[in-house]
Amino acid sequence: MVLPENWQARLIQLLAVPGIIVAYYLLLFHSGSLFTTCTVNDWFDCGQVSGPGAPYSSIGPIPVALLGLLGYALIFLVVWLKDWIHLVEDYLPELVFGIVGLAFLFTLGLTALELLVINAFCQYCLYSAAIVTIMFILAISYIHSGQRRAD
Repeated sequence: MVLPENWQARLIQLLAVPGIIVAYYLLLFHSGSLFTTCTVNDWFDCGQVSGPGAPYSSIGPIPVALLGLLGYALIFLVVWLKDWIHLVEDYLPELVFGIVGLAFLFTLGLTALELLVINAFCQYCLYSAAIVTIMFILAISYIHSGQRRAD
């Protein structure tokens, strides 16, 4: 089986969809419009991590979940714009790697905050972290395959 040339970018775009759903769910939870089904125990407490009153659930007035939602939407749109804007197509591996790399670093920082400062995890935040980690691995593969084609 031969994979299409940009299979990593398309898979990253596909993974952005559940990322958007998880981020939107967390945004609704943060705003108090929705109650979470997160089990409260020694390790998991979504209320402490991303709830309406959680001290680290916002950066200033901006909810972290909104940043995640916008980030996933940007990743989806950049890959989609490849078919419409020639400049995006020319630099797609670099754009995807840069955006997903920033998302990965941001997610890494948030996960470290959960572990080291908050001492609790939000299972939905961990789902998002897993999605971003898989995207980052695919972005590394994508930029590496683009360099091989250039040689």
